[in-house]
Amino acid sequence: MQEKIKFALAKGRLAEKSVDILEKCGIDCRCILEPSRKLVMSDVSGKYEFIFVKPSDVPIYVEHGVADIGVVGKDTLLEEDRDVYELIDLGFAKCRLCLAGYKDTDLSNYKNSLKVATKYAHIAKDYFDSKGQNVEIIPLHGSIELGPIVGLSDIILDIVESGKTLQENDLCVLEEIVNCSARLIVNKVSLKTKAEEIKPLVTKIEQIIKSQQ
Repeated sequence: MQEKIKFALAKGRLAEKSVDILEKCGIDCRCILEPSRKLVMSDVSGKYEFIFVKPSDVPIYVEHGVADIGVVGKDTLLEEDRDVYELIDLGFAKCRLCLAGYKDTDLSNYKNSLKVATKYAHIAKDYFDSKGQNVEIIPLHGSIELGPIVGLSDIILDIVESGKTLQENDLCVLEEIVNCSARLIVNKVSLKTKAEEIKPLVTKIEQIIKSQQ
């Protein structure tokens, strides 16, 4: 009997794009896109289960084995730093992790502590530690752009897609840190214990992604 494969997904765009790929793999899971407050759903066959969680929690569920597979942004993976296998760059939900601030901001002028507002505190610490630069990290969880505008911070570290929000607030990208996109992650134990189910599915997904490039 085939073991049930459990996915951790974040509702919204990541789930919608994931469903597109899974449908091409032969998994009928369109029902998970229908309006519902259910947090756990199954596909038509009952072989696959979908757990809906906050984007930042996807790697946690996968690491602990509650979910076998997850779809999560690279930015979240870097921030959470969880013990999971990152197997495939799915190529959607593309964005950049950037330092941003006012155009005339010169980062080299901050000999003392640079104030950085961000929801990516772990990434910020690692990045500035690698540069040997002293910073004060100010954790924020919404409207990060407000940091420099109201004087809470000198700059921000945040994801940038189109850059329109920055432009509308007279801010700009000062430095790009890393390009991000959605990634397929797998629990390390599941990849061994459910190899007969997971590995063929991973291969199918890889083939679909390559065909779309």
